[in-house]
Amino acid sequence: MNDALAKARLLALAAPALLLGGAYVSQYGFGLYPCQMCWWQRYAHFAALAFAILAFARPAARAPVLLAALAIGVSGLIGGFHAGVEYGWWQGITACSTTAAAGGDPLQAILDAPLVRCDVAPWSLLGVSLAGWNFVFSLAAAVAVFLLAARKGRAGA
Repeated sequence: MNDALAKARLLALAAPALLLGGAYVSQYGFGLYPCQMCWWQRYAHFAALAFAILAFARPAARAPVLLAALAIGVSGLIGGFHAGVEYGWWQGITACSTTAAAGGDPLQAILDAPLVRCDVAPWSLLGVSLAGWNFVFSLAAAVAVFLLAARKGRAGA
């Protein structure tokens, strides 16, 4: 078994799992509810997790690892676009969304749901929003997974 491919497979699973974990901690632990573009980034990470799990089911296959890397990169690109909307560099596709709680009176749940704007960063670290950090970490992880997975092809193993 190729050591580089095993590392790529592990990183392809760990990166989206950790980024999604951070997103859910920020949502449920700190009240930073996701906007619509935040959800788009999460959807790509969900796809990456599915491909990474498939890669563990088929350890010799490179395709699921590469697809996971692609999905991680897509999330990063969406994060970069979202960060640009937050910083006012360009106009977003959507400005606002809400997240209604499940159960109870549906109308009241919609009325009580927080309004979440896609063009306002609810939190930042060192001047970089959560979407910006997703851009940085996701693209770095995607490149690392691609490079690790490519080593198998060069080694001929």
